Amino acid sequence: MNLTKFGMRRRLLLAQSLVLIAGGVTTWVVASMVGPPLFRDHLHMAGVAHNSNEQYHAEQAYQHATAISIAVAITVAAITALFATVYLSRRLQHSIAEVSGAASAVAEGHYEVRVAPPRLGHEFDEMATAFNQMAERLQSVESTRRQLFGDLAHEIRTPVAVLEAYLEAVEDGVKTLDQPTIAMLREQTGRLVRFSADVAALAQAEEAHATITPEWVDAGEIARSVGAAMADRYDTKKVALNIQVGKETRLWADRQRLAQVSGNLLDNALRHTPPGGHVTFSIDRINDEMIFKVSDDGDGIAAQHLPHVFERFYRADFARDRRRGGSGIGLAIAKALTEAHGGHISVASRGPDQGTTFTVALPVPASTAPHNGDQRDRVPTSS
Repeated sequence: MNLTKFGMRRRLLLAQSLVLIAGGVTTWVVASMVGPPLFRDHLHMAGVAHNSNEQYHAEQAYQHATAISIAVAITVAAITALFATVYLSRRLQHSIAEVSGAASAVAEGHYEVRVAPPRLGHEFDEMATAFNQMAERLQSVESTRRQLFGDLAHEIRTPVAVLEAYLEAVEDGVKTLDQPTIAMLREQTGRLVRFSADVAALAQAEEAHATITPEWVDAGEIARSVGAAMADRYDTKKVALNIQVGKETRLWADRQRLAQVSGNLLDNALRHTPPGGHVTFSIDRINDEMIFKVSDDGDGIAAQHLPHVFERFYRADFARDRRRGGSGIGLAIAKALTEAHGGHISVASRGPDQGTTFTVALPVPASTAPHNGDQRDRVPTSS
């Protein structure tokens, strides 16, 4: 018999019937084989003569009573099993149908669908919770995807529109291809090139867990190197850059990725610090973490924007002005690379025009770094 053709209700009813039949047959066999001899022995001990009419009628009464008892018990059990099966199967079918319908809706793109816990046991409740979490995650991914495409279109549209307007003006003779026009065209093409490079860097950063190549590095040396590379830009804008390095700054990390995080934070601080301002980049070990801090006395960030500054393309009106040249993904890259190292990044600000502090905390392995005479890459015992 192919059980796959039966629904859940029929399967439950069939299972209950098999249990009842097995129980009834077992009870009847035991009662028939064990009951009469024991009953007959008790009659003899009570003084009833062997093969007498009294013994015969007593045994008949016993057999009839046993048969009636078994029949009544099986009937009551069958009716109870029937009602229990119908009740449970209805609840199960309703819950499964709800999950199935919700899954179909999610497959069609309706990610806002949720299912209620069926309250049929923790297994079913956990299934409903897992489904809701999956739908919520898919909804978040879809929302991020739509926002990403919208932001990409917006970021590309502006420089392309400027390029098109200038080229049309040159073609119509309104503008000549002089040095200012060429400079403007180069600025807009450079903006597109920087934006494409930033998007590619973000994609690589979000996959950095597979490309991180750690080694023993001196975080202080990286900080000084990045600071030196950005010194001209800071001097041009007349922003003072102060680098503070603690005594113990050796770290098991990817040198290139760490420099990228530091550079993004210093670039962000420079863009949002006015001329005459100050930026401090400090590195020090605190307990089992290496702490990187980039503090400025620039624009600052309002409290409602703080939870969103690491989101791709997010801009507050004052803190993420497109005219300052930022693509809106530098901090997202820093966050992805920090988390790829097993660390975390945070931001703090007392409000607009009160400055901002970004803090990166990376775990420091429990083992001691190799001395200068033994610089071979040795994986820490904690990794």
